[in-house]
Amino acid sequence: MTLHLHWFLPSHSDGRDIGWRPRGAGARRTVRREPDLAYLAQVALAAERLGFEGMLIPVGMFCEDPWLVSAALAGRTERIRFMIALRPGLMSPTLVAQMVATFQRLSGDRLMLNVVVGGDPDEQRRYGDWLDHGQRYERADEFLTILRGAWTGEPVDFEGAHHRVRAALVTRPPRTAPTVFVGGSSAGAQDTALRHGDVYLAWGESPPELGALLGEVRERAGGKLSCGTRFHVITRDTPEQAWAEADRLIAGMDPKTVAAAQERFRRSESEGQRRMARMSAGAEGRLEVYPNVWAGYGLLRPGAGAALVGSHEQVADRIAELHGLGVEHLLLSGQPHLEEAYWFGEGVLPLLRERGILAEAHG
Repeated sequence: MTLHLHWFLPSHSDGRDIGWRPRGAGARRTVRREPDLAYLAQVALAAERLGFEGMLIPVGMFCEDPWLVSAALAGRTERIRFMIALRPGLMSPTLVAQMVATFQRLSGDRLMLNVVVGGDPDEQRRYGDWLDHGQRYERADEFLTILRGAWTGEPVDFEGAHHRVRAALVTRPPRTAPTVFVGGSSAGAQDTALRHGDVYLAWGESPPELGALLGEVRERAGGKLSCGTRFHVITRDTPEQAWAEADRLIAGMDPKTVAAAQERFRRSESEGQRRMARMSAGAEGRLEVYPNVWAGYGLLRPGAGAALVGSHEQVADRIAELHGLGVEHLLLSGQPHLEEAYWFGEGVLPLLRERGILAEAHG
């Protein structure tokens, strides 16, 4: 079992801080890097050059559209794959099957899909989606049934509570079907991954907690499903340098904004988001919940809240530990994404290659 590494594309903007608060009286607003094509191409080309296999392309109200961004970057890169986040229910499954087939042909089979059912009710309603948590997973099951059937080129008839199609198909099916990642910590997410996914994806936590979650999924899957996780990373030549950077990120957070964010996360319909909130709320001191696992991101940022923090050797040790727990896909990000990709790519990747656990990226 080898480890597949993926980076993150900051299509919502990038910067050196997690929050947006100015530093001190009279300080200027925190500088952000706009997600224009030139900068996003820099990040994608850096990840490709350093040896990452793929990139997660997020979806959401504050992100650029993942399909358009990925299509533009596919023309500027050669090897790296695009893991497009996909929310079932916002588009027709037959239409998405057509988009998958076209993207695979134009990119040279470099598409992956990250199925995200959604957990923020305010954002869901902005998109016109008023279904509750359980109904969204019911709809996702129908959506993925049609999607996987349609891209085979064989007509699909289906009638459910949320989708109804007759003879749905892609007339020019993709040569290679994309790998399907299904994310989430709830029972509904696990069930959807078991029925339709190739990889089950959970947000990072301490290895014991994450190992228990992944172990449960692997036992239910009977070896038919790979597992992955998502962390941020801060890696430097020495532990002191890495933790100094973590401390700097904390210092840039507005306490009032943190308190409001934590309250919002606790009310989330997403089981994964509630797990992140509990992890951050239960952490003490410098928020190190396990050696080299830091909960600082989860104070303010929704989604994945844990980071791997330490020297290159320490971060490589934690990744090896995660791999030993059954993690086959590791999705990473950092602040800023361009510089942190180089810190990780030049400091940690060589150590993982020396240990023989890293899958080599190739086109």
